[in-house]
Amino acid sequence: MESTMNSKGILADFVEDLPKVELHLHIEGTLEPELLIALAQRNGVDIPYKTIEAARAAYQFEDLQSFLNVYYLGASVLREERDFYELTLAYMSRCKAQQIRHTELFFDPQTHLANGVALAAVMGGINAALRDAERDWHISSALILCFERDRDPQPAVALLEHACALGGIAGIGLDSAEMGNPPEKFQKVFKVAKSMGLHRVAHAGEEGPPAYIWQALDVLDVERIDHGVRCLEDPALVRRLVDDRIPLTVCPFSNVALKVFSRLSEHNLGRLLKAGLLATIHSDDPAYFGGYLSENIIGTLSSLDLTAEDALLLERNAVEAAFCTDQRKQSLRRDLDQYGASQRNLL
Repeated sequence: MESTMNSKGILADFVEDLPKVELHLHIEGTLEPELLIALAQRNGVDIPYKTIEAARAAYQFEDLQSFLNVYYLGASVLREERDFYELTLAYMSRCKAQQIRHTELFFDPQTHLANGVALAAVMGGINAALRDAERDWHISSALILCFERDRDPQPAVALLEHACALGGIAGIGLDSAEMGNPPEKFQKVFKVAKSMGLHRVAHAGEEGPPAYIWQALDVLDVERIDHGVRCLEDPALVRRLVDDRIPLTVCPFSNVALKVFSRLSEHNLGRLLKAGLLATIHSDDPAYFGGYLSENIIGTLSSLDLTAEDALLLERNAVEAAFCTDQRKQSLRRDLDQYGASQRNLL
């Protein structure tokens, strides 16, 4: 028992200092209870939680929809440009502490527009924080506009054009309630995004079936699959993902919190890696799911009896999957190689 505890402690130390890349992170999902309460009070937004403890107690979920109900309620306290700046800078500060060298953030503009918040305020606050983090902490980043799949797809192209006019987005994504909302609904806006030279990703195969992953690949022409854990149900799909080197941005803590897996020890990340898939680990909505990137990696590797070598593989996969320049990727790989060499006694 003591040996196991010691090895887990060594693995945790290795992961904490490991240079990292995060590719599946909803900035609204980093809204910690303390900031939620503070912004609700500052902006005069009435929410059911009057204390930090009550808010934290509400961060317990039965499925994706029960989480989304709380998530969208939390997003309602974000009203001014400085709110988005403070939220984003708080996350980027955690990136600095957790050795995250590059991050790609999702945001949900339709939620904020429905709350009467101007798109310029949302994007202005987020992008200002990203610029400050790059200047002060040398953390590179990309911003991905997500469309909510349970909304009408008709206004999506106009929203995309508005965002592009403001500037500062690197790509588009598709998120929110998966069941009953197949990717094909958003074919038009993804085609337009590709014509604009934007990157394209989509949530698929979390609660939804493998067929949604096929649609995301063949209809939306995405470059990455967010989640994708149900791909193992379809051997032909696995072959496609492996052959085309399509990354999966897996979020283990999220999967357990939303009952995709009943416990972390049952997660299929190890099987994804064994199948040769380009799997990566990310934190999704860490304020709601109990941990940021380091915690997700440490907890998952420990629960699945994976190793420091697996942690390095996951980060190399993340660098390969990132939407950054070849020069930046070379720098990130160099950091990983140097770190691996310095810790070779653990590998």
